[in-house]
Amino acid sequence: MTDITPFEIAIPESKLADLRQRLANTNFANEIVGGGWSYGPTGEFVGRMVERLLNGFDWRKQEAAINRHPQFMTEIDGQTIHFLHVKSGQPEATPLLLLHGWPGSFVEFLDAIAPLTAAGFDLVIPSLPGFGFSGPTRDAGWNDGRIANALLELMTRLDYERFGVQGGDAGAVIAPTIARAAPERVTGVHVNAATMGFIPMGPIEPSEIATFSDAEKTRLQRLQQFMAERFGFNALQSSRPQTVAYGITDSPAGLIAWLGDMFAGFGDSPDAVEQDKFLTNVLIYWFTGTAASSIRLYYENAHDPEAWSPKPNSGVPTGVAIFGRDEVAIRRYGETGNTIVRWTELDTGGHFAAMEVPEVWAGEVAAFFSNLKS
Repeated sequence: MTDITPFEIAIPESKLADLRQRLANTNFANEIVGGGWSYGPTGEFVGRMVERLLNGFDWRKQEAAINRHPQFMTEIDGQTIHFLHVKSGQPEATPLLLLHGWPGSFVEFLDAIAPLTAAGFDLVIPSLPGFGFSGPTRDAGWNDGRIANALLELMTRLDYERFGVQGGDAGAVIAPTIARAAPERVTGVHVNAATMGFIPMGPIEPSEIATFSDAEKTRLQRLQQFMAERFGFNALQSSRPQTVAYGITDSPAGLIAWLGDMFAGFGDSPDAVEQDKFLTNVLIYWFTGTAASSIRLYYENAHDPEAWSPKPNSGVPTGVAIFGRDEVAIRRYGETGNTIVRWTELDTGGHFAAMEVPEVWAGEVAAFFSNLKS
């Protein structure tokens, strides 16, 4: 079935009532006095988010704002795919596919829609399979490669033979995967929050480290610290995702904490993303019951024998944006599998730059694709 049907979000009032009851009955975890974020999300952070949801947060307002953008559903490879399709109205518009990661969603891009369409882009913004209204997934194997093929089919159904791709986090892995699968169709790839394919994998010889610039050494240290102290979520989601799935599916406070640890930069930037934007993103997972299926992406990729093999260079022009609090990508590693033609380092923003600094993020994306035309 290749039908594309219009869609609007309409969460039943019964789900809102259930959410309020669960929030009101939250059992908050005890914590070490003065421990801060060193143990994980603080009671202050989780309590503040729960309080906001109970008193002041307006889901219907957020729902209406999302529904002002054209949304659609289609079925690809047996899976429902939800997406926004927002056209610029310009005759020579550039089709652009925007890809989120975990624990994000299409909500990441909402504030960037206006500047990008004004800059002449027709936007396709899907919920990745297993995320939000594209989920849950019910069969195994939804790894980066399968997702890339599904999104290629989506662009085909929308009659976009040639298009650009932008991605952050998991999207920064899937975007180059799409380019490798169909280099003749992808005009350019732009990534931020890039890790896989843009960082060293495994130990690095001291002789190689000796050739690093001071900035590269700093990024390597930051990466090593992250892997040593903050990578537990990846190990769990890659090996036993269902273990944590029950808690974050049953408890909205648990879901806030699990997703909030990432959004808050493990405590480094707990207010980088405005709280109602963060909570809207959380509730997309909650109302669709996709907390479990979204984290299975890690398991599927970890158990994909092709995931860790060297990747060929697609030859597609690639731009990389490094935002202030998210400096881990090192150009020399990115160049082994990508044709990097633009590398921009910014002092502002972080891992969720499209939400944190949407105008800056959109300007960087627009500049990359505009340069490809000139």
